[in-house]
Amino acid sequence: MAKEMETANNINLVSVGTKVTGDVESSSGIRIDGQLKGKITIRGKVVIGSPGAVNGDIVCQHIEVSGKVSGNIQASELVSLKASAVIQGEIVTKKLAIEPGAVFTGSCKMDGNPDGSQKEITRK
Repeated sequence: MAKEMETANNINLVSVGTKVTGDVESSSGIRIDGQLKGKITIRGKVVIGSPGAVNGDIVCQHIEVSGKVSGNIQASELVSLKASAVIQGEIVTKKLAIEPGAVFTGSCKMDGNPDGSQKEITRK
């Protein structure tokens, strides 16, 4: 258990000037300031800095985007689009925060689960 907790606190980094092609899976968070082409599956938080660009689907718990994403985003908790964000694709999440200036082209499903299923809404 101690090893799992240590791994969960680590942050992976794709820095400016770095290009990665391939799928990424991790139980800890990741920050992308470079370019990544492939699917990202993270159990924690994904941060895409303003110089960062992702071409592929992202599955995570929480994502904060200041850069560019061309692909679908599935976040079990929160998607936060900063003013410099440019997103093209579908978003499925519980909560969505969009700052003025962000560009989002696609569709969004709220109160959903990462698998795309919707919670049942009861009306009184």
